[in-house]
Parts: sequence; structure tokens; C-alpha cells
Amino acid sequence: MPARPLSRRHLLLGSAALVPLLAGRASAFGEKSRFIPAVARHGGRWDARLSGLRRIAWELQRRTSVDVVPDARPFSLSSPDLFEYPFLYLGGEGGFPPFSDAEVENLRRYLTFGGFLLADANDGSDGSGFDASFRRELARVLPQSPLTPVPSSHVVFKSFFLLDSAPGRLLNKPQMLSANLGKRAAVMYSQNDLAGAWSRSEAGDYEFDVSPGGEPQRELAVRLGVNLCMYALCLDYKDDAVHLPLILNKRR
Repeated sequence: MPARPLSRRHLLLGSAALVPLLAGRASAFGEKSRFIPAVARHGGRWDARLSGLRRIAWELQRRTSVDVVPDARPFSLSSPDLFEYPFLYLGGEGGFPPFSDAEVENLRRYLTFGGFLLADANDGSDGSGFDASFRRELARVLPQSPLTPVPSSHVVFKSFFLLDSAPGRLLNKPQMLSANLGKRAAVMYSQNDLAGAWSRSEAGDYEFDVSPGGEPQRELAVRLGVNLCMYALCLDYKDDAVHLPLILNKRR
């Protein structure tokens, strides 16, 4: 039997001992042992998809054995509390002002210690709006880790569901992009508004139409969201060679 994978939460909390403000937090139990999406606050429209984050947490619990809190917790990027959350979402509609130096440093530390960031262009922008602001700030946070296309062979496409595409509410770009630290994708970026495909109103209806593929595309976006959460929790566990024969057989 393969060894139980080290979760990213354990990695973050173990590494957090290096941060003075985090002393004593690593021994926390209860709610903090459950998966809760963290959401990055910034100076622009950062809160347009909170219902989508709550929904993908609910879908993660429904479709897997992960214990979750179906919530979305907003934090400043300079907050030491980030280190208690292995999954951080950064989205927005339109551009946003530069991060402070403290936010840049804390986010760099979070990613270096094992945290995972999903960036999501809610406005579907390319070269302007959220896209331009995010690329500018990522270059400050991880200057040695430029964004590169995520290949279809990446473990994120098999961390739970077997997928070969990365749609969201839109399908502007066929691939996600990632910023890597070693072999690990510390940041993944979608210009397709993933959380827009997940979002539901208080009445339970989906908030946005999905284009061009309609409801089948929405389902793929939900599956991709589950995979991203699993990747944030389990690192590259599913890339272990012990799983490859089963995966390849399923693909056949």
C-alpha cells in the first residue's frame, strides 16, 4: 500500500513555525482541520465570485471524501492567517492597484512554504483589466517563476477526475497557466472565469450563462474546480507511478 500523502495543510502549518506571528497556530484543531477556501482581498473588485467559492467547496464535499466548510474566507494578503489555508483564490473584475510590499512578501512566503494560489480573471480579460494587474503583481511576488502553459499531462488533470480541458464560464483560453516552484505549480491561472461557472444565487440558480458549451461546459468547470482543490490538498500524490496503470487503462 502506498504511504498516506502529506497534505498541503500539514506542510503549511509545519513551515509556518518560521513565521513569528504564527507561533502556536500549527496545533489548532476543529474547524481549521477542514477544507475552507481562502479569498484574497485587494483594492479592486475581489468579491464578485464568493458564492462560486462556497459552491465548489460544497461540490468537493459531495463528490469526494474531503471534509469541508462550505464557506469562503476573505483575508488581506498580508495576514498571517493565510498560512492556515492551503487553497487561496484571487479573482477580480477589472484591474486593481499594486499590492503593498508587505502583501508581496507575505504572499511570496505563503507560496514558498507550500500554499496554492488559484488566480481567476472574472472579466475574461487578456492584456488589460484583471489580467494585466495580476501579471504585474505576480512578477513582483515570484520574479523567477514566469507563467507557462499547463500541459494536458499535468497531475491537476487527474487529481480526481480525468480531464483534458480547462473551461470556465468562458472558453477564451484553452489552457491554464502556472507559475512553478521546482516541480510544483504554486500558482495556477485561468482567464476563463472558473468561479463564474460555479456561482449560484441565493435561490439556488446559476448566476451566469456558460459559453460556448452550455451546461456540459459548466460540469467540466466544476470538475476542474474539484481537481484544483484536490491538488492544493495533496500535492503531486496522484502523479505517483503506482496510479499510472489504472489511469492509463481508464483513458483507453
